[in-house]
This record gives sequence, structure tokens and C-alpha cells, in this order.
Amino acid sequence: MTTKSLPFTKEQLEAITAQVPTPFHLYDEAAMRRNARAFYQAFSWVPGGFMNHYAVKALPNPYVLEILKQEGLGGDCSSLAELRLCEAVGITGQQIVFTSNDTPAYEYQQAHRLGALINLDDLSHIAFLEQSLGGKLPEMLCFRYNPGPLKAGNAIIGKPEEAKYGFTREQLFEGYRIIRDKGVKRFGLHTMVASNELNPDYFVETAQMLFTLVVELSRELGIRFEYVNLGGGIGIPYRPNQAAVDLAALGARIREVYERTIVAAGLGPVRIAMECGRMITGPYGYLVSRVLHKKAIYKDYVGLDACMANLMRPGMYGSYHHITVPGKENGPRKVYDVTGSLCENNDKFAVDREIADPAIGDLLVIHDTGAHGHAMGFNYNGKLRSAEVLWQGGTKFKVIRRAETLADHFGTLDYPGLR
Repeated sequence: MTTKSLPFTKEQLEAITAQVPTPFHLYDEAAMRRNARAFYQAFSWVPGGFMNHYAVKALPNPYVLEILKQEGLGGDCSSLAELRLCEAVGITGQQIVFTSNDTPAYEYQQAHRLGALINLDDLSHIAFLEQSLGGKLPEMLCFRYNPGPLKAGNAIIGKPEEAKYGFTREQLFEGYRIIRDKGVKRFGLHTMVASNELNPDYFVETAQMLFTLVVELSRELGIRFEYVNLGGGIGIPYRPNQAAVDLAALGARIREVYERTIVAAGLGPVRIAMECGRMITGPYGYLVSRVLHKKAIYKDYVGLDACMANLMRPGMYGSYHHITVPGKENGPRKVYDVTGSLCENNDKFAVDREIADPAIGDLLVIHDTGAHGHAMGFNYNGKLRSAEVLWQGGTKFKVIRRAETLADHFGTLDYPGLR
């Protein structure tokens, strides 16, 4: 089970808030580094080399990407902005996998310019990419596989057969035959069929599915695969009663599948990749807020200076995020709805949640916001996006994104009274 404690004290937080007004997202640099190293250690056996292409969408901040690059991670991109972020921190070449759908030509062109591994999402995209790049395909291409009813999805990503992503099995054979005949010499295979999944069996089964496909495609088409991307989707224990995926055990089990499938077929070495984002940084981010109001009507409410614009997952999906009142962990507890100030009734971080009973003015910390937290923010109701802060231990920190101002918010409006 997971212990939902804070790595910093109330006093350390107050020292930061003296210089950075709440709300803000706070990221634990040392913990992110340790986690990235543990992930790589679990797959250090991979003969062709292992890389996790960090899903940039999870926390698209160049300071964080730079840290992850230092730990050996690449980038998983699906837009021009994400490509530019990777380029800015020196993640280039096949450290980048570019997976997109309904992609404009200029994004394919930028990915190709950076030397990224382009991962196509549909059979028709072969001709579109060729045209976008002036009539010549890259030397290496990857296809995204959608297994349809052959593999169950999970609660977040849904049934694969209802997803808009990827090639069918039959289209894979046709697609690789087409690009082989067009002169592509190097081949990769990818899938992504789960999100926030805590059952390790799921990833072992996915590896078996892809490795078996590699053997079948290689034999039928006479091509060699040098790259297999197992996708992302390793979850994190948002709730205290959940356990994190044992990375070392997962790596060992996937090794067994690799050896009895790829090695036994004489097809190695094959580079293995993943594209985890949430698992890398998610548990090491915290939304730091302050209690503004308490209200007692038909229910009891705690109102924060943060709102759904800072963290949309609870209001949008009903997702659980643990809540701590620093300095009061062992004090009296009470059941509250914890809310923000949007004019939307789903602007709630918790519903009927027993938490330490805070006073007005107390700090309140929401856990596990290091992925899909600030990144999913928005400006509805004119709410301004918060700062992002990199915590470096004790009272040492760095502001890695300042809070928005009204000037930022109105900056794209050409209106005299708002200039």
C-alpha cells in the first residue's frame, strides 16, 4: 500500500509561499530523478537498448524535460509545441517518437527535421507523409497497432475497437509491405492500449502481443524490426490503498517474454521503448493551495484559492487525489466537499471526503499532480494559470513557470481598453 505523506514540512512550504503566492504546483526534483533511474534499471537487460520516451503532454515544462533528459529519457510528442520543447532542451533524433493522428503536414515536416522516429496512425498516412516530405519517406518508420477486440482496454482508454487510433492487424501487413516496397529499410512497431493501469499483467500481455506480431511480420514480409514500443500507461497509486507497479518485477517478466519470443526466433537484438509520463512525474507533484472560506449549509465545504482550472481531473473525471493539511495530519478530522471558485458545481477536488479539519488560512496540499495537472489547465471564468515550482530540498526552490497575469490573459485581444 502507498503512504500518502509529504516530503516537505509545513514550515518549508510556508517559506516558499512567502515568495510564491498560492496556488502553485510544486515538483520534487530528487524524487523524479530517483524514479527515472529505477525505471531504467528495471530494463537495463534490454540487448538493443531501452528508452522511455517521456509523454511530454503530462508535464510540458522544459525545466522538467531537461532533468529527465539528464536521466536518459527521450520525448513522446504529438504536436508542434511538444516537438519544440524537446528541441529546446536537446532531445532530438530518435530520442523523440512522434505519434499523432489527423496530423498536419508541417508537424510531420518538423518531426522529420529533428530526426524523430515517426509513428504513423493510419494506412492512408503513408501517402500523406510521403507527399509532406517531398515524395520520399524516411529511412525508418513505425506503425501504431490497434488490436481491436483481440485485447481488452481499460477504464480510461476504453475498448480498443472503439478508439480512433492505429492500424488493424490486416492493415499492418499491408502497410509494412507498402513501405518496404517504397524503400524503407528500418522498421518499428508500437501500441498504446492502457492508461493509468496498475495491473502488471497487462503490460506483460502487451509485450507478448507485440513480440509475437514482430515474429509473424518479419517472417511473412522478410523485414527486420529493430524497435518495439510497448506504449505507456503504467499507473500510479492515487489512493492510499493502492500499490505502485513493481518496476523491477515487471522488467524481469518482460525479459522472459522477449527471450522466449524474439530471441527464440533469432530476431534480436530489438530496442525496447516505452512512453510513460504519468508514472515518471505524477506522484512527485503537489498542488499547494490555501483555505479561503468554510461554509456549512446542507453539507460542509472547504473553499480554496485553487480551482478546477488548476487541476481538472477530479471535476472532469471524478478522479481521486489525496489531500493533506500540513501540520494537522494527526489532528481532528471532518467530512467536507473541497471546492474551488469556478461558477461550475463540478469544481470540486473532493466530495464527502474526511480530511484533517483545516482553519481558514491553512495550507492544503493536493497530491499526485505531477502529470496531467498544470498541463490540463484552462482559463474559463477568466482564471489565470498558476506558477510551477521545482522543489530542490528544504527551502530551496526554483520558479520554473511564473503565474499568469491579466496582461497575459488579454494579450491576444486587440482591444484598446485591455492593452
